[in-house]
Amino acid sequence: FPSSFSVETMLARRSLSRSLRKVGKDGMRWSSGLCFELSQEQQFMKDTAHDFAKKVIMPVEAHHDKTMEYPHEVFKKAHELGLVNRHIPTEYGGPGLNNLDGVIVVEELSYGCTGITTALEANGLASAPVLIAGNDAQKKKYLGRLTEEPLQASYCVTEPGAGSDVSGLKTRAEKKGDKWILNGQKMWITNAGVANWFFVLARTDPNAKAGSAMTAFIVERDWAGVQPGRKEIMMGQRCSDTRGVTFENVEIPEENVLGEVGKGFKYAMGAFDLTRPPVAMGAVGLARRAMDEACNYAVQRKTMGVPIVMHQAVSFMLADMATGIDASRLLVYRAAMEADQGRRNTKFASMAKAMAADHCNKVCADAVQIFGGNGYNTEYPVEKLMRDAKIYQIYEGTSQIQRLIIAKEMFDRN
Repeated sequence: FPSSFSVETMLARRSLSRSLRKVGKDGMRWSSGLCFELSQEQQFMKDTAHDFAKKVIMPVEAHHDKTMEYPHEVFKKAHELGLVNRHIPTEYGGPGLNNLDGVIVVEELSYGCTGITTALEANGLASAPVLIAGNDAQKKKYLGRLTEEPLQASYCVTEPGAGSDVSGLKTRAEKKGDKWILNGQKMWITNAGVANWFFVLARTDPNAKAGSAMTAFIVERDWAGVQPGRKEIMMGQRCSDTRGVTFENVEIPEENVLGEVGKGFKYAMGAFDLTRPPVAMGAVGLARRAMDEACNYAVQRKTMGVPIVMHQAVSFMLADMATGIDASRLLVYRAAMEADQGRRNTKFASMAKAMAADHCNKVCADAVQIFGGNGYNTEYPVEKLMRDAKIYQIYEGTSQIQRLIIAKEMFDRN
């Protein structure tokens, strides 16, 4: 990857490209309207992330899939290059990239390995509620901590009985004196075993509806009573550290209440508008990798005297792959750009997540089919890609939940 890459270079290029977009050759301000070209800065970031994926991530993807080890060394290198914590503002030590810039980077990292990329990206989900609702002191302390050192954070909401139905959450926090006492159990928590701090959603009013019953907290890993469980052995994305977490009489100071008491559900759900586009783009990057593997194999493998790509049955599968990948990418771009314009992007974020996840799973299954018996063998790459793909239809809201959200946005807001 380019040795000249740095956060400073990225910021300087962004400033230049913004100036060029605003002022034309005649000195008049102009807008190009709809444009499908990346700026020079965005292309630079895309190339840098792709080189990182090819030279740093891909050489170790098989190792981390087999051993399930958390990719600490990859994380450190990504942290040095500014490829993690991208949306943290400059005043807290981050690059301050916008959402569109961020998804461009994610696609390239995910091309390398989505298990490793999930490990790199989990900080984005944990920090999103802090960006939404945190005060300046909380942002300086907890976002600054992530940018100063290669540390991890974790979004801690899902429970054994509350996944898609967050309103069924049972973890409780009770106010006693000047502290909150947290008790409960979380499940399927990404980064749980490596996190320095957790964003935690807990019920603080047992009688209120979900919208006003829950409060958000920032909980530090080394506080008494915080107990991560064993690492879960997953079907795919196996190096991502996923565990349960138990909170037993954890004392939380008032300064670690995030935003207003009773508004935690709003902050937790609002985070998804920011994080679903990059998750969707992870599926796009994975699908693109599977398509490339299938194309390369289809050119080399021969049956009946010709490469199998010459058979219409195979070429049509590849054509459908390419079409859906491009369509999914554009939908992710739309969701990211809506957020960058300060507009509510909930519908587009869910559209992007549902479409990209479903198409990614089809692409990976078809890639295995094109490889035939070899595709079912661990000596070839596509079986891992197929295993990695499934989680995109599950985490950060299942594909079915995305469709509920889309329909609700269509009718409730019209």
